[in-house]
Amino acid sequence: MSTSSGVNVLRYSALAFGVFYGFSHQRSITASQKAAAAQKEWAHKQQLIEQARSQYAESKNPKAQSSQKSPLDQNPMDPKFDLEAYLVALDKQSA
Repeated sequence: MSTSSGVNVLRYSALAFGVFYGFSHQRSITASQKAAAAQKEWAHKQQLIEQARSQYAESKNPKAQSSQKSPLDQNPMDPKFDLEAYLVALDKQSA
């Protein structure tokens, strides 16, 4: 009888150790996955912030001369083409 009780103690001790090890191992895996997800979310937020900053800077500092439409850049085939305004702008530019 003492041998079977000793074997049972070993069995239940091994079972308890296995349950404890499984719980602690699962907890460490979950913690590492949560940390990785938080890091990924942080990097995504940083990327969005940088994109918003660049768009804001672009909207506050428009290109000075290149975005303004020159009267000389008109299409003569356009029905709204104004020959007089074109010639005046050409005269101002050449003078």
